[in-house]
Amino acid sequence: MPAPKVLIVIGDASETLDTMYPFYRLQEAGFQPVVIAPEKRLYQMVMHEVKPGWTITKEWEGYTLQADLAFADVDPEAYAGIMFSGGRAPEYIRYDENLVRITKHFFATDKPIASVCHGVEIPAYADCVRGRKMATVPKCKFDLEVCGGEFVDAPCVIDGNLVSGRTFHDNGHYIGPWIELLQAAV
Repeated sequence: MPAPKVLIVIGDASETLDTMYPFYRLQEAGFQPVVIAPEKRLYQMVMHEVKPGWTITKEWEGYTLQADLAFADVDPEAYAGIMFSGGRAPEYIRYDENLVRITKHFFATDKPIASVCHGVEIPAYADCVRGRKMATVPKCKFDLEVCGGEFVDAPCVIDGNLVSGRTFHDNGHYIGPWIELLQAAV
């Protein structure tokens, strides 16, 4: 029997650890991660950190990752869950009408959803966070709240089928509960 498939949403400047940690954890748990992006091509990820003495995030190049499918080619019915990775990518890709379509599907069907850091910008734009509690990086608190969501400053926030963390520092807290939801759903 083939492994259940789970989507990971990226674009150029997706955060490396936000993306690769869930990618490999899904494989360990018996799922097939399927990377989706605006186009089927190689994407440049980045690493982010607020350095001592800095008031903003410093960014430098991380690994590259090949997208398996373009958003336009995704049939969300074929997937058990979805993960919205962080980094700067969500700010740019959230306007893609096919990504909005995919996002709305997972919220409407109550399938397991994970979001970290700037990943919140995608479901916020898709009008899917209204009345939902989520963790995100504090600088995205506004995006969440202006779209009707509730910001919670915690390493793991579970609101029904939605599991979220603030940054890659929370990977060890929110990815496990999300995978447990995926396992229970298949």
